[in-house]
Formats: sequence, structure tokens, C-alpha cells
Amino acid sequence: MKVPNLSCMEDYGNDMFFLIAGPCVIEGEEITFAIAKELKRITSLYRIPFIFKASYRKANRSKLSSFTGIGDREGLEILKNIRKELQVPVLTDIHNPDEADMAASYDIDVLQIPAFLCRQTDLLQAAANTGRYVNIKKGQFLSPASMQFAAEKVAAVNPRIILTERGTQFGYSDLVIDFRSIPQMRSFGYPVVLDVTHSLQQPNQSSGVTGGLPHLITAMAKAGIAVGADGLFIETHPDPARAKSDGANMLKLQLMEKLLATLIPIRKAILEPES
Repeated sequence: MKVPNLSCMEDYGNDMFFLIAGPCVIEGEEITFAIAKELKRITSLYRIPFIFKASYRKANRSKLSSFTGIGDREGLEILKNIRKELQVPVLTDIHNPDEADMAASYDIDVLQIPAFLCRQTDLLQAAANTGRYVNIKKGQFLSPASMQFAAEKVAAVNPRIILTERGTQFGYSDLVIDFRSIPQMRSFGYPVVLDVTHSLQQPNQSSGVTGGLPHLITAMAKAGIAVGADGLFIETHPDPARAKSDGANMLKLQLMEKLLATLIPIRKAILEPES
């Protein structure tokens, strides 16, 4: 089992998958802390290594009027405080090279490269140079094999890499998951995560707001664990219908515990030695 070696990430030594989870974007301090506390409670109960995820800013929005965040430094300060008070590692997106050092200065443990930007050499190298873990999301337009080149741009100076599958563009308004990509990318020697909720997006809707298929979250998560994903990425919110970003594909927070409890036996089953 490959678990990122993060200073404040609990490693239970049980070969369990790890979880990257949180809201799509920071909407405010109170709700972000509440989500983080509940996720820590659940993952501690089930002994699942946990990284809290929230974007301080969403740069990739269809409509000019879409919510993008409460302010970069305000959002990063909330993430820094969550890390300090809850003792969990934190992850957030960066969008241009200048943001890498800024995010790192707020003690962000994992810098995430959005899928649309996974070929941006300057961005990858800037993230790598911080010494933080770099989570590279596979572009919706790339084959799994092509991700080795994105990883090489980081690995030249920093071996702390995570690769994330988040679906492949299918027509204009749908995504599909090629589960072959998980073992293919694992062969590069890095932990591989299945981004369950973004893989169930339905982008490019005529309304300018991304749709989604959240009723398939459990099925896709089960399949990801069954084919050997090292970790899962799940965006969650207490009330997805009122979330300010990506609510259409997020998991309702109160369903997270049941989902994880369902996945643990699958993980244990695939680790059992063949007779």
C-alpha cells in the first residue's frame, strides 16, 4: 500500500486506502471547519489515512458570475488553521507558478495540479520546487500512459508525487472512467487516486453550471478500490444542493461514513493472498 509520507498524516499500518476529501471550495471558516472535523472523526473511527481537501480559489468556472472563493489568502489561512488545530494534512489547487510558493507558505502539505493544467511545465516545476507533495490530476484529454511525462517534470527535483484519475471526456457533456488507468499509472511507482466525484461530472451544460451523477458515487468508489486504487478523492458538503461550487456531483456529508464502511471489506478482500 502506498500512503503519502506526510508529517501530520496518520498511518495506521493497516494497508487501508487513504482518503482525500472536503468541499469543492472554501465557502467560509465555520462550514469548512465543520466538514473537516466530521471527516476526521469518521476516518479516525475507521482507521483510514486522511488528507483534507478544499480549494481556496476555483479558477476554472464556466460563467463569469460563478463563485470562485472568499479570497486567496483568507482561504489559505483557513486551511492553515485546520491543519494546525485538527492535525490533518491539507491539499489545495494552484493555478499558476506564482501560487506555488504562496500556498506553501501557508503550510499546505499537497499542491494539486488541476486536470486542465497537467501539461503546464512551469506550473509543475514550481510546485515541485516547493518540496511539497504534488497531486497531478490526469487531464480529461490524456491517456494514462501520457501521465508519466507529467510525473517526470516533478520527479526531476521532487519524488513526492500522487497521480489522480478523474475521468475522460466523452462527447461534449459527459465523462467516463477507464479503470485500466489505475493499474497503468500505478506502474510508474506513485500512489494513484480515483477522483470519484469529479469523474461523475457532466460538464459543458447549456446552463453554464456543471451537472453530475452523484447516485453513482458508491458504485464508482467500489470499482476503484477493487482495481487497486491507493486512495479515493471525494468532494463532500452538508447540503450539496446549496454548495457554491460543484454541488451537482458532491456526496452529502452524512453519507460519507456509510460509504467508507462499505469500501473497507473490498479493500481487505483484494489484499488477501491467493490460495
